[in-house]
Amino acid sequence: MTLEIVWFCLIAVLWSGYFLLEGFDFGVGMLVPALARDDADRDDLFETIGPVWDGNEVWLVVAAGATLAAFPAWYATMFSSLYLILLLILVCLILRAVAFEWRTKADGRRWRATWLAASIGASFGAPFLWGIALANLLFGLPLDADGHFTGGVEDLFSPYTVAAGLVVVALFAFHGSTFLVLRTAGALYDRAATATRTLALIAAPLTIGFLAWTVAVAVDRNQRGALGPAVPAVAGGLAVLLAAVCSRRGRSGWAFAMTAVATVGWTATLFTALYPRVLVSDPTFANSLTVSGAAAEHYALTVITVVAAVFTPLVVLYQGWTYHVFRHRVGGGRDGAVATSATAAEARPAAH
Repeated sequence: MTLEIVWFCLIAVLWSGYFLLEGFDFGVGMLVPALARDDADRDDLFETIGPVWDGNEVWLVVAAGATLAAFPAWYATMFSSLYLILLLILVCLILRAVAFEWRTKADGRRWRATWLAASIGASFGAPFLWGIALANLLFGLPLDADGHFTGGVEDLFSPYTVAAGLVVVALFAFHGSTFLVLRTAGALYDRAATATRTLALIAAPLTIGFLAWTVAVAVDRNQRGALGPAVPAVAGGLAVLLAAVCSRRGRSGWAFAMTAVATVGWTATLFTALYPRVLVSDPTFANSLTVSGAAAEHYALTVITVVAAVFTPLVVLYQGWTYHVFRHRVGGGRDGAVATSATAAEARPAAH
């Protein structure tokens, strides 16, 4: 296996890690208006992700940096082609970060409502735009022989790419709800469990349908065999189905694990469908960027491989420690003591 392929796989892993972790952050933000009844509820919901959300975004920074270092031609073409969408994503991420910090800086109702709306809107907007951006890599963009984008804004939106955005929103909302079932107690727990069962009915069929569509797009627009992308597509589809079953049976830990697998499966399907290219050109397929053609020089790949081997385990260990420290439930007391009678038995063991 060449270093180019290793780094393509590693970038896929980094994007999977980002969506796995930031996915439930976005999901929590989406669910605030549905689950919160007052400011105390809203504070509790934000507390579930408050200590970890900024750490989760490190995966995005590393994924972008790794793309620049390992595949500079891919980075340049992708960022210039998807400039508008990526700019809007950046606005969403900034608004969300500012809302986290500023929402509680004043007690005025209008102040809190403004930043709450900003947080909710950004939590919906960023996943929707991420789905569109990554789906365009596979569906294809008009490129010339030098890899320059020759299209317009309208070329970024197609039924497939818009569907990708909607599916990511649904999947992340489902993922966020399963996370909240693990992290809340009392009335918030009950509402989160109800939301999980409802979202399962939406996210499962949408995700399965989109994964099948992605395999078809890979065959049609990227000249790929169906078997490669079908493997993670089937795994992701089974995972989201199992998540739906587990959520209805009250197996909250397994439900969260399965939405995590489904999220990784969605990302893996897209990257597997994309290989051996990193960006498909349409209508001139010959102008597509390939893994080997977009990669940096061998020496550069060797250097960043050593750096990644040293620092990646440290980042993973640090984040694991962070989640261990901030593992307590919220909304019903840290030990789950005031959880409702229906949920107290499950809430207490997970809090210790």
